[in-house]
Amino acid sequence: MRRIALAAAGLAFATSAAAQYSPPWQGRGAYSPQALAAEVRQPVNVAAVAAVGLTVSDMDRAVAFYTGVLTFEQVGDREVSGPAFERLVGLPGARARVVTLRLGDELLELTDYLAPEGRPAPADWRSNDRWFQHVAIIVRDMDSAFARLQAAGVRHASAGGPQTLPSWNRNAGGIRAFYFRDPDDHPLEILWFPPGKGLRKWHASAGPLFLGIDHTAIVVKDTRKSLAFYRDVLGLGIAGASENSGPEQERLNKVPGARLRITSLRAATGPGIEFLEYLTPRNGRDFPRDARTNDLVHWQTRLVVSDAGVASTRLREAGAKFVSPGAVRIGSTGSGTLGLQLRDPDGHVLQLVEP
Repeated sequence: MRRIALAAAGLAFATSAAAQYSPPWQGRGAYSPQALAAEVRQPVNVAAVAAVGLTVSDMDRAVAFYTGVLTFEQVGDREVSGPAFERLVGLPGARARVVTLRLGDELLELTDYLAPEGRPAPADWRSNDRWFQHVAIIVRDMDSAFARLQAAGVRHASAGGPQTLPSWNRNAGGIRAFYFRDPDDHPLEILWFPPGKGLRKWHASAGPLFLGIDHTAIVVKDTRKSLAFYRDVLGLGIAGASENSGPEQERLNKVPGARLRITSLRAATGPGIEFLEYLTPRNGRDFPRDARTNDLVHWQTRLVVSDAGVASTRLREAGAKFVSPGAVRIGSTGSGTLGLQLRDPDGHVLQLVEP
């Protein structure tokens, strides 16, 4: 239940008063300028990746797909609106229905903007475009999972069926993977780990076919620049790295000549965040500059931080582009929770909330 509470913290405030700007020292005792400067230079130290979210165009259709085909469990359904929500998501007049789904220990959040309506994703998206983001859903048996997707008539995003990464790749060899699309054309992945790879919990010999979400993957332009943000500013730790290429990778990503530098990062709990840097080809398109949270290219990753005000100051110091006007206060009292929403160096959206 605490995981659900953490994931809901950023949005469950439909009746809250207007959000206010909140300096990091407000309501937290006096900081000296020297103490504040020392604090904001430290990493934000994200405590958990609480949930991954995406914008959908038809909530009932999306819920039917994720619960019926992929066996997620629906654990929340609410409508959100009001000044605080508008400020958080950067959309005047925003009103949305939000459904929270759970698979194993992980949460996926679907948001359908009732107003204003957003734009569909570009029909010609490719896996190396820098707005690309997916969640990797771990399966107990790849062949059975693929057969289930085929029976449901899902659209492929890989060229062919599941791909087995070659044994020469020490860090990724033997992993089986397949990309497909949800009803709104969002990319998704099913993934199977061979013995000795992946988290221990993904190796149960019995149980449900779909086990949980291992990570969310994002395309980045420059791994070093992304590490400077996610590791050095947010405080996530590197959990693994590999360089993938060859015909199997090309078929998986449906990108001829694909050669990727892959870097996995994790907080103490929750799914990982995986960078996909295409070393070749380098022709992936940048994140649309005018993208908004109600557009169907929108994904967001919710991170839990102990102090959103200090996080806001640190991130602004690092040059982050904010969706919200800094940290906004959730609730009508001076002790209300803080949350903020911003973009990473490539445009992917992060939402930081206090527990």
